[in-house]
Amino acid sequence: MYQPPLFRETRPEILHELIRAHPLGLLISVGNDGPVADPLPFLLDADAGSHGRLLVHMARANPQWRIISENSGKPVMVVFQGVNTYTTPSWYETKRETGKVVPTWNYAIVQVRGMARIIDDRDWLAWQINALTEKQESPRADPWHVSDAPEDFIESQIKAIIGMEIVIDSIEGKWKVSQNRPAADQKGVIEGLTHEVHTDAAAEMAELVRRFGKKPAE
Repeated sequence: MYQPPLFRETRPEILHELIRAHPLGLLISVGNDGPVADPLPFLLDADAGSHGRLLVHMARANPQWRIISENSGKPVMVVFQGVNTYTTPSWYETKRETGKVVPTWNYAIVQVRGMARIIDDRDWLAWQINALTEKQESPRADPWHVSDAPEDFIESQIKAIIGMEIVIDSIEGKWKVSQNRPAADQKGVIEGLTHEVHTDAAAEMAELVRRFGKKPAE
């Protein structure tokens, strides 16, 4: 990933925060016919190893797990896309001062690399789907539990999936949130996102600009 130093994010707690907030990652592996990619909901275990590990299940009918198994010496990549928004130069004070501005796109993203281990174990799969479900359902006033479904139905579902563990060897983040713009331009971006766009993504990006934006060195 192209990483200008101004946008590089290395703090583990920030990287893990994005994964937890946006757990649908794009799993990318390479087989004999080239790259393969699938979106899958991941569970992060931040305390395992140096950088954590990712736990996931996929349909047994999905060919990617076999590709990974057949190429076990090759690492996989998982991409977690956070909030992203278009940024119009009309929000910049610099537009009024010089006109020398162009549109851009702000975003936050995490890329993870590691070796994947296929797990074909009923008890592990039952634990993983319970843990993932509890994580996503916990904010709800009346959370759904896996045990709410008939036991024989859940067992049939477990037979149709296979598990995977990815021990994270490297993790990198890129927060491109107007750090390269002067303070007045950053203020304009925040105001534009807040008062003009009116979406949840815009509100989240405005907060990222407030939290991570830094005035460039003179």
